[in-house]
Amino acid sequence: MAEKLVTLAAVTGAHGVGGEVRLKLFTADAQGIARHRQVRVGDRLLTLLSVKGSGKAPIARFAEVTDRSGAEALRGEQVAVPRSALPPLEEGEYYHADLLGLPCVDAGDAPIGTVTAVENFGAGDLLEVEQPDGRRVLVPFRPGIADLRDDRIVLDPQFLA
Repeated sequence: MAEKLVTLAAVTGAHGVGGEVRLKLFTADAQGIARHRQVRVGDRLLTLLSVKGSGKAPIARFAEVTDRSGAEALRGEQVAVPRSALPPLEEGEYYHADLLGLPCVDAGDAPIGTVTAVENFGAGDLLEVEQPDGRRVLVPFRPGIADLRDDRIVLDPQFLA
């Protein structure tokens, strides 16, 4: 079984004529992607030579992409790395990718649903939970409301309404 890939950015288009690309980051900063030597871009394994700029739209150069048409061909592709290539976490930290697909249960272990997405609109992480009937709800990922325990999320059902 192939290792789980974690998306760090998406290519938004070409930058200049030398093969550089603009990125939309899904990491806290450009260092989140710059620390990796090789990344998967779509179905290709590419060598990351540099990441310039800060903020959410840095410019990247790959060894295998040397002209504008090659860079344009990457538009819309996701830039990902294997989960094992990410830095280790401290106690209480988590990667959003690790929450996706986790089962959600109530305090008595009764099934409630599955985490389908993690959103953050500025006030903290929200878990999108798909319930067995197909309805989806957003639940604050906060202690006492939604707790990560033993590869599952224990939810307070009052927050599902």
